[in-house]
Amino acid sequence: MSKLFSISIIQTLRAHGFQAYLAGGCVRDLLLKREPQDYDVATSATPAQVMEIFPDTYAVGEQFGVVLVPQPEVETSPAASTVEGGVDRENSYTKTKATEVATFRSDLSYSDGRHPDAVRFSLDPREDAVRRDFTINGMMLDPVTGEVLDFVGGRKDLEDGIVRAIGDPNRRFGEDKLRMLRAVRFAARFEYAIEAETFAAIQRQAPEIHVVSRERVRDELTKMLTEGHARRAFLLLDHTGLLKEVLPEISRMKGVRQPPEFHPEGDVFEHTLLMLDHLPTACSLTLAWGALLHDVGKPATFRVAPDRIRFDGHVDVGVKIAEEICERLRFSKHDMGQVLALVDHHMRFGHVTRMKESTLKKFLRLPGFEEHLALHRADSLASHGILSTYDFLQKKLREIPPEQVRPAALITGDDLIGLGFRPGPRFREILEAVEDAQLEGRLTTHEAAIEFVKGEFKL
Repeated sequence: MSKLFSISIIQTLRAHGFQAYLAGGCVRDLLLKREPQDYDVATSATPAQVMEIFPDTYAVGEQFGVVLVPQPEVETSPAASTVEGGVDRENSYTKTKATEVATFRSDLSYSDGRHPDAVRFSLDPREDAVRRDFTINGMMLDPVTGEVLDFVGGRKDLEDGIVRAIGDPNRRFGEDKLRMLRAVRFAARFEYAIEAETFAAIQRQAPEIHVVSRERVRDELTKMLTEGHARRAFLLLDHTGLLKEVLPEISRMKGVRQPPEFHPEGDVFEHTLLMLDHLPTACSLTLAWGALLHDVGKPATFRVAPDRIRFDGHVDVGVKIAEEICERLRFSKHDMGQVLALVDHHMRFGHVTRMKESTLKKFLRLPGFEEHLALHRADSLASHGILSTYDFLQKKLREIPPEQVRPAALITGDDLIGLGFRPGPRFREILEAVEDAQLEGRLTTHEAAIEFVKGEFKL
């Protein structure tokens, strides 16, 4: 969202006699010299007054004092350019971006542990600041003069690297349980410490996180996994007691030993945290969750055999557990499918140098194979540190043209019917045999494929 557009909203509100400031996380990020993802505005104007000043505004939480002001975007197409006197303003913008404008308020009681039962609008920015979550998010900024309104000690906590609840932390987390996860996420992202009383309040209220919707929990966990400090985030989740509440399956990894000849780094939990450290910056949510869950089946399959520690069947068990987690956290069908595929295939990398050419090519054409490869790289770096398989596959990807990995079919089911075969399960067996021979370079033409079928399969 454009900073300039948000400033223009502030100037317009002030021209109508209202107070208005940049507020919340964008102020924190600007003071840290980071580029904010969004710019939010806090104002003394009520939602009705904001909507009167900005007619195109639409409400998203009017009862809580929140409306969105869409940012005009001039179209580049000719259709939006030719009216008498200049640009056709009725057709010259789209509502693809918007600035959140919130009225100064104080929150009354919270009965659901997530949303205020009611709010009282205010003319006092101090009253608005003290009802927010953390001091580092409780500041306001005058973008014209550069003055920072800090009623909660946010600047000092920024300088000291501290995440501190505003006021009584027990009350702050009692109002909104999601704030416990947000405290962990901010502490991990900025590499800050959580202030002692704030930390203790999270430990006390961690079992109450279940009042938060599963989608919101999933989204916070996803941000922790993809913002670049996932290892620190999950250690904090563990230390606060939140991990065993939101992801007990990950908590069970602690203390599960692994064979030291393959995993000198330690137990399954330590290995998983190290993997998170080796994920690419700003990786996809599916890769991040695939890495987190790739060994989730190990605790249930742990056994000490005469030769070494074993986890027989941990992949199959892991896929089932990962599916339960994805369903519980309400992942989309697409995202869940890719996460489960990453868990399901991660052990196949140990066999790639011995695969037949056809098997290898089918492996390379797995949907989103680049994520499978990235997970394998992180898995290797978090254990033995050997990247020979990763390098082997990178070389294969460079050497094999895409059309050889996924060639056009040489024959179809219609061809089999023409040869006298009756449709049924055998069709798949025949077509797969032809495809394997094609991938291995033994068949290159339709005619050769027909002769292959006649010679290998009886009617």
